[in-house]
Amino acid sequence: MDLYRLTIHELRDLIRSGEASPVEAVQSYLGRIDAVEERVRAFNRVTGQAALSLADEYRKRQAMGSALPPLAGIPLAIKDVICTKGVPTTCSSRILEGFVPPYDATVVNKLRAAGALFLGKTNMDEFAMGSSTENSAFRTTRNPWNLACVPGGSSGGSAAAVAADMCAGALGTDTGGSIRQPGGFCGIPALKPTYGRVSRYGLVAFASSLDQIGPMTKDVRDAAILLGAMAGHDPLDSTSAEVPVPDYEAALTGDIRGLRIGIPAEYFIEGMAPEVEAAVRGAIATLEGLGAMSVPVTLPHTAYAVATYYLVATAEASSNLGRYDGVKYGYRTPTSAHLIEMYLKTRREGFGPEVKRRIMLGTYALSAGYYDAYYLKALKVRTLIRRDFTQAFERCDLIVTPTSPTAAFRLGEKVDDPLQMYLADVFTISANLAGIPGMSVNCGFTGAGLPIGLQFLGKPFDEGTILRAAHAYEQGTPWRARRPDL
Repeated sequence: MDLYRLTIHELRDLIRSGEASPVEAVQSYLGRIDAVEERVRAFNRVTGQAALSLADEYRKRQAMGSALPPLAGIPLAIKDVICTKGVPTTCSSRILEGFVPPYDATVVNKLRAAGALFLGKTNMDEFAMGSSTENSAFRTTRNPWNLACVPGGSSGGSAAAVAADMCAGALGTDTGGSIRQPGGFCGIPALKPTYGRVSRYGLVAFASSLDQIGPMTKDVRDAAILLGAMAGHDPLDSTSAEVPVPDYEAALTGDIRGLRIGIPAEYFIEGMAPEVEAAVRGAIATLEGLGAMSVPVTLPHTAYAVATYYLVATAEASSNLGRYDGVKYGYRTPTSAHLIEMYLKTRREGFGPEVKRRIMLGTYALSAGYYDAYYLKALKVRTLIRRDFTQAFERCDLIVTPTSPTAAFRLGEKVDDPLQMYLADVFTISANLAGIPGMSVNCGFTGAGLPIGLQFLGKPFDEGTILRAAHAYEQGTPWRARRPDL
């Protein structure tokens, strides 16, 4: 049996029953990484030896009949924007090349306490700024379904690693769709929790009011398992919410009869790929066949979401990235005549072009004379977008939309057109501005064999309803059985 093909819950059950050991699980995944990583290029760093050492500890406890933690021996991957003690965290940027955090992020601590093992750090768009993982300073990750296509971004390395069976699950981060869009492009379940549901302590900040950590997995049950292990209040994160964490796995009843599903006309737009619209419309019909009721809803300020996002996010990025100056940690230019030149050359040499673009956009929006006209106005529109969702959820339990207007595009296709690249996230951005949870699952394939993403958007802290609906849809369709042929 190829253990690397199993889901988290399947592997968990085998380890619990003694039919497989944690060491065998890690060895299976490391063998898979050896076989396909050269083509997919999902990892910035593989930490196989550390994973094997801890797996052996669990194997010994297993042999002695000792109780194991719930995720003992489950091999996961971590996006390279989440701090890991003793393991470099680079954000796929030259300016953090060689930086080794002295502490673990809270999500890493929680998963480690649950018994999970970490196979390595995955590639991403630099500082999570991008929609294709082509902005990495180190490598270009490829989509396992078609190696000539992007895996999405910015969590493209995590999405590709899961889709290619190089880990049982992975962590990504979502600032404007960076979990859901690559999840859709790579055909895997990918969940952005409510803002505040999962601690951001130890997450290297891009836009602090938008960033959220979430799971990327092989099926919906696995997403529920990982979210349950990560979620909860953290006193180290001032934005962490003191809201009880339900049993997400228990919410997967398979029954969605009577569930009201909102269908927003604003998410079925001119220019969307016909295959995507057909697949999403078909998915809505499937949900209705399972007992859900679709109702029309309106989100009238959707048209302003992209502009609002690229003011709020870039302004926060400009502020957050001011700390990278060559003094405290990370890259420092080797040649400079004085302190000011050292600052300027370090940032010029350390940051890539997309990060520089966003820093300049954000600095401009925050500058004297433009703050009220741009940033302050964007905050007001953000409030209107949040209000749209609040009013829509008075008529429905969750909202269903496409994840992206297209399936995965070809490598290099949009690199020279930033606006077209930004529009790849047009359907995911609003959820971050509103702070609500969202999830992408596969709802079919294009004629070229690329996955198509279906997005579920839920009420704040109601991830359970999203997971229940996504699980019912997943179990009622054949898409989960198809895997990339590598």
